[in-house]
Amino acid sequence: MAVAASLIEAVLRPDRTWLLAALVVSGVVAVAVLWRRTQPLAAVAVAFGTLIVFDVARIVASDATGLASIALALVLPYALLRWGSGREAVIGLGIILVWVSVTLVAVPTTVPEVVAGYGFFLFSAALGAAIRFHATTRMREIEQAELRQRHELARDLHDTIGHYMSGIVIQAQAGRALAASDPDRALAVLETIEQAATRVLAEMRTIVGVLRVGAEPDLAPQPGLADIERFARAAGTPRIEVDLSDLHDLPAEVSVALYRIAQEALTNTMRHACNVTRVHIDVVGDVDRVRLTVRDDGVPTPAGGARAGYGLVSMRERATLLGGTFHAGPTAGGGWQVEAMLPRVGATS
Repeated sequence: MAVAASLIEAVLRPDRTWLLAALVVSGVVAVAVLWRRTQPLAAVAVAFGTLIVFDVARIVASDATGLASIALALVLPYALLRWGSGREAVIGLGIILVWVSVTLVAVPTTVPEVVAGYGFFLFSAALGAAIRFHATTRMREIEQAELRQRHELARDLHDTIGHYMSGIVIQAQAGRALAASDPDRALAVLETIEQAATRVLAEMRTIVGVLRVGAEPDLAPQPGLADIERFARAAGTPRIEVDLSDLHDLPAEVSVALYRIAQEALTNTMRHACNVTRVHIDVVGDVDRVRLTVRDDGVPTPAGGARAGYGLVSMRERATLLGGTFHAGPTAGGGWQVEAMLPRVGATS
C-alpha cells in the first residue's frame, strides 16, 4: 500500500527531480516496516539509515525532492519502543533523531515546524512505550493472580492430605488394636480407611490437575460450610460434635475458608494432642461476621506443644486474606482452641 501511494504521488507531482531515487527509498521504508515486530532495531536502522543517505544527497544536490508517503516511517518509533529492548530503544531513537535533524536541514523550516517534526516521532515512540507498559503490567497482574491461586491450591492440598492421612493413621491404629479381639469391628475400620483414602485421592487429583500447566480444571464445587457436618462422628475417639448456625447467602470464599480452617484444626488436634476425647466445632454468625471455633479437651504433646507450623500459618493466611482475624492457643480450662472471625462479605479488596 505504501509503495502504491508513492507511485501515485510520483505521477501526480509536477516536480520529478530524483523521483526514481525517492521511490526506491519509499520501497525500502515499506519493506523495513514489515520487520517492525520481530526486528525493530534492524527495521529502524535500515529505514532511517536509507533516509539519512537520501537527505544528505538532497542537501548536496540542492534540488532533490522527497515523498510525503515516506511518512510511513512514523510507525517505526512506535514499534521500537513497543517490541524492542532497552538497548535497542536507545540506539534506534538516536538514529531517528539524527535523521530528523538531517531532514530539517534538507528542507528549510520554521521553528514551529521543527518542533512538530521532533514531536511527531517522539509522540510515536512515547505511545509505543505506554502500550508496552500497559501490556507488561497486565501480564504481571495475570501472573500474580495465577501465583496466588496456586498458593491457595497448595494450601488446599496440604489441608486435605493432612486431614485425611491423620484420620487414616488413627483408624489404622484402632484397627490393629481390634484385629485380635473384634475382627468385625476391625473390618469396619478397614472400610472407613478405604473410603477416606478414596476421598483424598479424588481431591488430590483435582487439585494437582489444576496445578498442572495446561490442564483443564475440574469444575466440581469445593467443600463448604455444610460439609463441616461430615466431621461429626457418632462413635469413636475423639468424639466430634458440630453445631452450625443457619447461615444463608454466605459467599463461596468464606464458606470454603471456614471448612478448610476447621479441617486443619482437626488435623492439628489429631497430630499434636494426646488424651483427646472430645472436639467441638461451633459456627455462629450475625449480619456482618461469622465465627468459627474448634475446641478440644486434649493435652499438647511435648514435640508439638505450641502446635506451630505450616498448619497455623495456613489458617491465619486464610482468615487474613478475607479480612478476618485468627487466634489459636490453650484454653483456661485445658485443651486447645482455634477461633477464626470472618466478615460475611469476604475481603473488601
